[in-house]
Amino acid sequence: IARAWSLRPEVLFLDEPTSQLDPGATRQIEEMLAALRGEGMTLVMATHDMGQARRLADRVLFLHRGRLVEDAEARTFFAGPASPEARAFIAGDLVW
Repeated sequence: IARAWSLRPEVLFLDEPTSQLDPGATRQIEEMLAALRGEGMTLVMATHDMGQARRLADRVLFLHRGRLVEDAEARTFFAGPASPEARAFIAGDLVW
């Protein structure tokens, strides 16, 4: 993340940036990402961690079987997903 940040990109793509980290390290990474966003950088992040998505996301794009199923503001998405797949995923069900 630091190497990418040093180039000052407009958009930073992240794939599970805190995977396998302990809670303290996760908090540090999330704080760094929030600071980057505060500087005006756009972050696009793939995650299966719904808590992290709730803490960091402004917008949620929910993919299922390689297709975009939902595109909504994070608050709207977490308050009541429109698709049955997203509702099941948030409920903790395995969605095949």
